[in-house]
Amino acid sequence: MTAASDADWLLTAGAVRETARQMLRLALDWQLPEWSVQPDRMHAAADLVADTVRANYPDLNVPFHARWRHFVVGGRDLWAGLETPGDAQARARAAFDLVIPSVLLDAGSGPGWRYRDPETGVELARSEGLGVASFRLFQSGAFSSDPADPLRSDALGRVDAAMIADAFQVCDDNLLAGLEGRAALLRRLGSVVERPGDLFDLIKARAKRDYLAAPTILEVLLQTLGPIWPGRLSLDGRPLGDCWRHPSIDGFVPLHKLSQWMAYSLIEPLEAAGLKIVDLDGLTGLAEYRNGGLFVDTGVIVLRNPDDTRIRHPVDSPTVVAWRSLTVALLDELAPMVRERLGVSKRDFPLARVLEGGTWAAGRRIARQLRADGGPPLAVISDGTVF
Repeated sequence: MTAASDADWLLTAGAVRETARQMLRLALDWQLPEWSVQPDRMHAAADLVADTVRANYPDLNVPFHARWRHFVVGGRDLWAGLETPGDAQARARAAFDLVIPSVLLDAGSGPGWRYRDPETGVELARSEGLGVASFRLFQSGAFSSDPADPLRSDALGRVDAAMIADAFQVCDDNLLAGLEGRAALLRRLGSVVERPGDLFDLIKARAKRDYLAAPTILEVLLQTLGPIWPGRLSLDGRPLGDCWRHPSIDGFVPLHKLSQWMAYSLIEPLEAAGLKIVDLDGLTGLAEYRNGGLFVDTGVIVLRNPDDTRIRHPVDSPTVVAWRSLTVALLDELAPMVRERLGVSKRDFPLARVLEGGTWAAGRRIARQLRADGGPPLAVISDGTVF
């Protein structure tokens, strides 16, 4: 393969999944220096996830794992309450303008940060708080170049840390991790695309007879937005985004967490615009600390050196890269076990529902049980642009 074709492959969900399976095989053979995997503990993890799904969605009517879930506050759907002008396609472009910057602002907040929504009075933390804070910032017109058309994001170049700090209620006793990194990421987004809503047209053009494969959404995002990621690895001049090295893997370890979270979050506006999204399970599970924490906290993934829990790990360290990659592979193994416990089919309960119902919520649930701050089992140094 040429370097260019290697890069093309690394910018796909298939590459994430194949490399993750390779990482899992190494761990099962005790060939990973950082982690071991205990397959017999998967039953406990599946039990916890299935119980969490039933508790959160007794009717098993689970929506897709997407940013849109965080725009519902106190039973109010904030997006549905916005009056967006134009037809279904114009509304889809506005939805892209909202959700793409919002996802990029969604890297971990840190344990102490809180956001009080001025309209509802609800206090929120972590992803829910980041979601509503970013929604209010978009709603205010801060991302728009035209005060008469506030619900668009064509002025991202003016975003700075002070704007994010003010909108996200940051102060000395309410700190938000990676503040400058988040602002810089939005500025770079604005330098790559005139407005995120333009990506709707790029993605729609890849549909065939109104059918669009979910992995195609990710490929367009990765190929278009690659330059926004700071200081990342590249291949033959192509930026690789959330892609890393691990000494036990020959080549790169692609993960693409935020980009896949974005792809999942674009499914609903694409469907609302009339497209039929297929091959949902072509996307992978998300390599983030709630899903990864679920496997550590249930004893599926075990640190070979217990002292590693006492230090903070760079996001590009072999320990973190392997943890995230193992998480992707183990989510694939866990999904059918969860479906069996719930009595649902893969067709009716794709991975996007398992994640939402689901592994993410179960990871948060067990973290709260085991740690006072509900944080992850492994401390990761984040610049606000990874997870």
